[in-house]
Amino acid sequence: MKSDNAVTGSSSFSDILIMTLVLGTLWGFSEIVLSDAIKILGIPLRAGILTGIGMGIMGIALGYGKKILPLIGIALVTMAAKQLVVPVLQCSVLCKANSCAAVFLQGGALCGAAAIAGNRLHDLKPARLVTPVSAALLAAGAFYFIGMRLAPCPYLLSFNHPGGLLSFFGAEGLSWAVFSGILFPAGYKIGSVLKNTVPVIKTTKPAAYYITAASGLICCYTAITISILKSGI
Repeated sequence: MKSDNAVTGSSSFSDILIMTLVLGTLWGFSEIVLSDAIKILGIPLRAGILTGIGMGIMGIALGYGKKILPLIGIALVTMAAKQLVVPVLQCSVLCKANSCAAVFLQGGALCGAAAIAGNRLHDLKPARLVTPVSAALLAAGAFYFIGMRLAPCPYLLSFNHPGGLLSFFGAEGLSWAVFSGILFPAGYKIGSVLKNTVPVIKTTKPAAYYITAASGLICCYTAITISILKSGI
């Protein structure tokens, strides 16, 4: 009989891959399906909410496996989901260039901030607030300069003036930080709970483990494709 330590031991490469695919797809789902819903409902601070959700999803990964590199993989899966507009609508990759850049910057910034925090991120609750907030602010600042040159939309160009960076932080950056500070610790807590339950399910009910993961991916990508077709962007 396997001991509890064997059941809840370090994750295999396949476990990390599945986690990366599932969490990246969930982030992509929020960036496309939930984003459209927020637009329709007229809820303000859409970018801040979506950034917070992304940070929360990456928080699940950190709480679950305490590994930093999967965060980049999660961001890349999210970007791939957003770029489904290319085969679905036959449009240019530049259509979602800026939003993909934002996702990658958020993942990269959190990866760097988590690396700097080190074990403090897992041992100290304040670190689980400071880390995502600082990452969100860093990502917002980098996005201002990169997005302004990559594929700027009229809204972003409205900040292209002296003092525009401060205006952008006031309009967007602060909301990115606030929602990240709220949702990252929640995601980390969820990940900490899952690390004690998912390995047990995989060991005792492997079929359910893989079927649930596959079903979740299929449902998310179906919803993403439908949302892209309906929105036309």
